[in-house]
Amino acid sequence: MSTAYQSAKEQFAVWGVDTEAALATLAATPVSLHCWQGDDVDGFENASGNAGSGCVATGNYPGKARNFAELTADLDQVAKLIPGPLRLNLHANYATDNAAKADRDALTIEHFASWVDWAKQRGWGVDFNPTCFGHRHAADGFTLSNKDAGVRRFWIDHCIASRRIGAGFGAALGKPAVTNIWIPDGYKDTPADRFAPRARLQESLDAVFAAKVNPAHNLDAVESKLFGIGVESYTTGSHEFYLGYAVKNQIGYCLDAGHFHPTENIADKISSLLLFVPHILFHVSRGVRWDSDHVVALDDATKDMLAEVAQSGAMDRIAIGMDFFDASINRIAAWIIGARNTKKALLMGLLQPRTKLVAVETAGDLASRLALQEDAKSLPWGAVWAEFCVRNNTAPDGSWLPAVKAYERDVLSARK
Repeated sequence: MSTAYQSAKEQFAVWGVDTEAALATLAATPVSLHCWQGDDVDGFENASGNAGSGCVATGNYPGKARNFAELTADLDQVAKLIPGPLRLNLHANYATDNAAKADRDALTIEHFASWVDWAKQRGWGVDFNPTCFGHRHAADGFTLSNKDAGVRRFWIDHCIASRRIGAGFGAALGKPAVTNIWIPDGYKDTPADRFAPRARLQESLDAVFAAKVNPAHNLDAVESKLFGIGVESYTTGSHEFYLGYAVKNQIGYCLDAGHFHPTENIADKISSLLLFVPHILFHVSRGVRWDSDHVVALDDATKDMLAEVAQSGAMDRIAIGMDFFDASINRIAAWIIGARNTKKALLMGLLQPRTKLVAVETAGDLASRLALQEDAKSLPWGAVWAEFCVRNNTAPDGSWLPAVKAYERDVLSARK
């Protein structure tokens, strides 16, 4: 135990905060790394990649992963430089064992056998996502809400297959998967009929969730969006639609930090959601003016969101995953920066003097509440984070970047 941490521990104790309890909770809370940061959302279905129809990575920094071996090598490098437990967040278009080229509606857990083995060796859980973009059946920008019943049926079957794949990962790894459904459906300009696409989406989702999947191995979630490129005027799967659907059907709701208005604080949504849905999934991201999926920064929005998670009293009902992709910088560094900041924000939330704050608030002493909130910002949380890095044999702040530079020189620079 360092002198700095011992001093921090004593200072937090004066405020009624147990740093050891905070460290134990942080050590028991995995963050799910998104595979698509490593290859710009290309996936393994074809050599040229298949992003689009709602997902676009910008930039052309050299060294992106081109196959399973390179992507997993990069993930292994990343894991060395992020303290604490991790999971993998995987999209369906990353099937590794699909020599017969089964289409997405016919995928099974067998098509992901290499990922199962890889995750099992590392003790990771795997979360899963149907890939409802970058496909011939998404060419017009509509999937589960498409006017064509045959196209809808394809995506229904793909989502059912994805839920079963999630359950397959959960059964094989002994850790339930969160399978999250997001679709890019919408209109670039003002629609004449807002109701019909949403009615079709509801019908499609009903068919998806009618398929029985063991909840001990798979947890379902649905994810909304405000707008995106090509759907600036109307998004079928809006917040209101999916919130109503999740509450009515008692499935999980995914809050993506980049999917709301830039001035909207999604931290305030958490306490309300916990009253009405069985679980929440977070896609931690950073939107800049629109849903641009920038690398997570330790900004106010991130700190507020993870503090609310930490103080929710319901962390067993909340899953944390990453969702950003920046192709303009070293992709390994992007992963590490985003995940470390997410864990820092969670730790800061765990170290809040909640007992003191609630006591003065309950007493109606709101001046003291504000004073304590502000003074607590000066407490030495950084020393607690440094201790967490040491206990997890991970480089602390200021010393992990040389390893990334060496990996870029020795590994990434050889990829052309």
